[in-house]
Amino acid sequence: MKVLITGASGGIGRAAAEYFLKKGHEVHGLDIREADEYLLKFSESAECCGAYYHHIADVTDKDSIRSGLPEGFLPEVLINCAGIQEGERDIDVNLKGMINVTEMLAVSNEEIKSVVNIGSASGHTGSEFPEYAASKGGVIAYTKNVALRIAPRAICNSIDPGGVTTELNRVVMDDPVLWNRIMELTPLKRWASAEEIAEWIYFVGVTNRFMTGQNLLIDGGEAGRAEFVWPE
Repeated sequence: MKVLITGASGGIGRAAAEYFLKKGHEVHGLDIREADEYLLKFSESAECCGAYYHHIADVTDKDSIRSGLPEGFLPEVLINCAGIQEGERDIDVNLKGMINVTEMLAVSNEEIKSVVNIGSASGHTGSEFPEYAASKGGVIAYTKNVALRIAPRAICNSIDPGGVTTELNRVVMDDPVLWNRIMELTPLKRWASAEEIAEWIYFVGVTNRFMTGQNLLIDGGEAGRAEFVWPE
């Protein structure tokens, strides 16, 4: 299938692109940055069964999206991974950027089969920077909105990770004190790898054909951690 992955030059987006390539799909990466060197090398390796095409565009700019993609391009699967954690711009990129891409390339696209949005555990718990948590809360609601509008021809769900071992989180991963505090709150005592999240994206976006409008929280049990207090 023809797959478009935004934010494909790093983190979860790159891992998703690699996973879809392994499965033999035609993968189009869309990012404000140049193509990731590792991904380019992988796409030319014997492990890769698909084909990779990279397009440069800013998801916050509709004209940039139009000019960055080939004329008439429409995906069968859309994976919205583009995101930042920078404060004031979080809502513009994480939510409005996702809306731009989805409305332009999925909602009126008769060929679309599946949309997967990357949210965050923060959208469920509110536990992060204000703009970031708000942007990811919006992703949860927008996912349900799209699911209703593209049914019955297509499905739309979100994958909402907790901690993921990407460079974005290096600041806490490399700090023993902060890391130990995080692990105390995480029942599984580890974070997910980007590759694990990519497997979830593939399952929800390709293998799954009936679940829609759902927001899957994948956080090692952190959000649901509770202690039952009762006399012994």
